[in-house]
Amino acid sequence: MRPRAGLDGRVLARLAEIVGPEHVLVGNSATLVYECDGFTLERQAPAAAVLPGSAAEVAQVVRVLHAAGIPFVPRGAGTSLSGTTIPPHDAVIISLARMNRILHLDFRNRRAVVEPGVVNAWISREAAPRGYLYAPDPSSQAACTIGGNVGTNAGGPHTLKYGVTVNHILGVELVLPDGQVVELGGPVEDLPGYDLVGLVTGSEGTLGIVTKIVVRLVREPEGCRTLLAVFDSVDDATRTVSGIIEQGIIPAALEMMDNLVIQAVEEAFGFGFPLDAAAVLIIEVDGLEVGLDEQAEACAAICRANRARELRTAATEEERRLLWMSRKKAFGALGRLAPSYVTQDGVVPRTRLPEMLALTAEIGRKYGLRIANVFHAGDGNIHPILLYDERNPDEVRRVIQASDEILSACIDMGGSITGEHGVGIEKVSHMRRMFSEADLAAMLDVRAVFNPRGLCNPGKIFPSPGGCVEVQRPRRPAPA
Repeated sequence: MRPRAGLDGRVLARLAEIVGPEHVLVGNSATLVYECDGFTLERQAPAAAVLPGSAAEVAQVVRVLHAAGIPFVPRGAGTSLSGTTIPPHDAVIISLARMNRILHLDFRNRRAVVEPGVVNAWISREAAPRGYLYAPDPSSQAACTIGGNVGTNAGGPHTLKYGVTVNHILGVELVLPDGQVVELGGPVEDLPGYDLVGLVTGSEGTLGIVTKIVVRLVREPEGCRTLLAVFDSVDDATRTVSGIIEQGIIPAALEMMDNLVIQAVEEAFGFGFPLDAAAVLIIEVDGLEVGLDEQAEACAAICRANRARELRTAATEEERRLLWMSRKKAFGALGRLAPSYVTQDGVVPRTRLPEMLALTAEIGRKYGLRIANVFHAGDGNIHPILLYDERNPDEVRRVIQASDEILSACIDMGGSITGEHGVGIEKVSHMRRMFSEADLAAMLDVRAVFNPRGLCNPGKIFPSPGGCVEVQRPRRPAPA
């Protein structure tokens, strides 16, 4: 297959010299897998995909593309849900999938050094025999990579107590968009100077390509108690969330699933969720064994005060594991309810969760769409999931309109358009609603220091001139 215009044979030959011919992919059949990430409403295959095997190869590839003026997009596992890794039509994907080694585990200093293609769950798996774990646990942790987590500042169910990715990153090695390699942060905490690690974390690959990450390890808690509270009303469940936080209790996790999600996960995993419940809360407290029973009972009392009809405590580790599997695989289970879905990611103050969920239901009725809800209730990070059929252009249009209204409502309620999925290309139009022109100009000035030619992941985050990726609506029919 011939490469697209702008990516000539000389450039391809040089890339092949760097990474090996088998790691340079061109032609639609080879690059189609890179046309979208977890956000499937928009698709665009790259001009080529390159799979370097080391930081040195990444730097060399970037230098070649920079010199040729060819845009490039870093990509991990492709689990992003906002189009962060969708390329412009003339761009090259730089896949970091081959860079998947845990380079060093330092238990005495509670840190690990990993490459960006390391899957999130691998770190805890390797650290568990010594009693440690890597705390950020996105629902996709069995597939998503640490490099991608850094890009979007990923969170997860245990964010409420343990924080998001940025709270667990000590340093990064970064290949700048001209191919220079810099070290930001390092193996120790509280280095003087600007927090450049914090700046890069959540920058969605617009400042450079992360090729090494120093992550913080934490001790596994001595014990935990995991409760399931069943409610006949979504309002009762959300009031319970506010009540727990108001009492000064900070659970490790406080997750909510509504009836549509309950139906899907029960069919998939058979945990024993009541199919007629309006909502369930998963409440987990952890830490020292001393006091855990009291914390769990305090949470249970608040649930009962808000008319929880049933309370269960995971009696065994296997029961707890199955409960969390049901929650973390809820998104995939929703494939049983519709051929396609879009997962939104907004944030509202906890006290406004009942209002937000009611409004989401109203928006669903307005556009004739089923909207399921599974989210990090403890920190107000909502994930409305819009169910549709991508073979129906009218449904696609309605999903886009409904999504825009949900995100606008989050802003109006004093929240945000993203808690952990990033802006990508999906939410660019909302940035002017969240920020003033002066705010956006300041951010663009910062980006220009790192990425002055705009070659590194162009078209993401900012509604700037040339800031719209030329993508196409789904053009391949879904299987009947």
